[in-house]
Amino acid sequence: MIGGNVLSSGQAAQILFGVFFLLLVLRVPVAVALGLACLPILLIEPRLSPMMLAQETFNAYNSFILLAVPFFLLTANLMNIGGITDRLMHFSRTLVGHFPGGLAQINVVLSFFFAGISGSSTADAASQSKIFIEAQRKEGYDDSFSVAITAVSAVLAVIIPPSILMIVWGGVLTVSIGALFLAGVVPGLLIGAAQMATVHAYAKARGYPTYPRAGLAEIARSFLVSVPALTTPLIIIGGKVFGWFTATESACIAVLYAGILSLLVYREMDLRGLVRALGETGRLAGVALFCVGTASAFGWLLAFYQIPQALLSGVQGWGMGPIATGFFIAAVFLVVGCFLDAIPAIIIVGAILQPLAQGVGMDPVHFAMVGIVSLAFGLVTPPYGLCLMISCSVAGMRMADALRDTCIMLVPMFAVLAAIIIFPQVVLFLPSLISPEFLQ
Repeated sequence: MIGGNVLSSGQAAQILFGVFFLLLVLRVPVAVALGLACLPILLIEPRLSPMMLAQETFNAYNSFILLAVPFFLLTANLMNIGGITDRLMHFSRTLVGHFPGGLAQINVVLSFFFAGISGSSTADAASQSKIFIEAQRKEGYDDSFSVAITAVSAVLAVIIPPSILMIVWGGVLTVSIGALFLAGVVPGLLIGAAQMATVHAYAKARGYPTYPRAGLAEIARSFLVSVPALTTPLIIIGGKVFGWFTATESACIAVLYAGILSLLVYREMDLRGLVRALGETGRLAGVALFCVGTASAFGWLLAFYQIPQALLSGVQGWGMGPIATGFFIAAVFLVVGCFLDAIPAIIIVGAILQPLAQGVGMDPVHFAMVGIVSLAFGLVTPPYGLCLMISCSVAGMRMADALRDTCIMLVPMFAVLAAIIIFPQVVLFLPSLISPEFLQ
């Protein structure tokens, strides 16, 4: 027992995790399962009450930083409806359409551009699936390949700033969001390059088509048309890094900027489109923020019973160095990401592992990027695999039929993850160069 509590750390952990995983097996939504798993503890422990579930859930929402989540989602929806995505797609085609597997290469590059504005992999997967899967079918691409590359490229949105996961991680674990934005640039470029190399290998092996090479004049025209859209990530990231505004303020400015582009510059969004964008944003933000609330209540109970310290007491005795600890942290997040949404995983597992990372001297930004990149894999790995699920749903095929190609595409991404763990400067180079005060 701890401090007069009825339950010990071990008993509380067994109840919390046991009820949670039982509810997952019964196919209860993750956010609801996290909240319901807290109730038995709150009923058993005399010093607690069920009302504390609502109290801790709403305490999580009392965060200025989390307001950025719906605003970045709204930015992505305004882009899709307002024609911004179409212009970025044309620019991507002029740049890489002549590479082997041209349409799939465009898929990756557009995901890279889209990631720099939306911050949401699920929004990316939904929009890219509608654009590319049927188009790739018509050009002779295999369904499993089309679904796999669309889902896998969508994970760039949680690695490349402004990532919603970075905002949640920074807000919950008190890490500089500006530093996280800078730290995600190099890993995002490396993973994007790895995906393009994978497409190249597939295209050569299977004879996928290419487009004619665009001339310099066409590239220049497409670039000029796309400049207003490409400026969005510069406003968001630059404003946060240089202290012009906070992450939430940058998200609000991104919404205003995307709205102006859609309504006044490209003129492809009407009032009906705006209403549709607001409705879709409310739906996606409601799901994400509900997860934040119930996961925070779950995490509060973990801290109340000092469960993280109990869980890590044995691990700390292994005497691991920074690299071994990095691989251990990555392995935990990789496994958890298969079963749990990334946001509650950050709130619960990130808080548990943070003392372990601190104990071996890992920079908080390095620890964050190892966790975020590892969780990105969970978006395309069953049984959770939300991005893969969305792409399969649009394509009308089973997840099992796309798994082989998906796993092949993840191999070079694992190599990038290993490089991030072994060489911390991969993620710390830009923050230390531009804003060293953000690092420990």
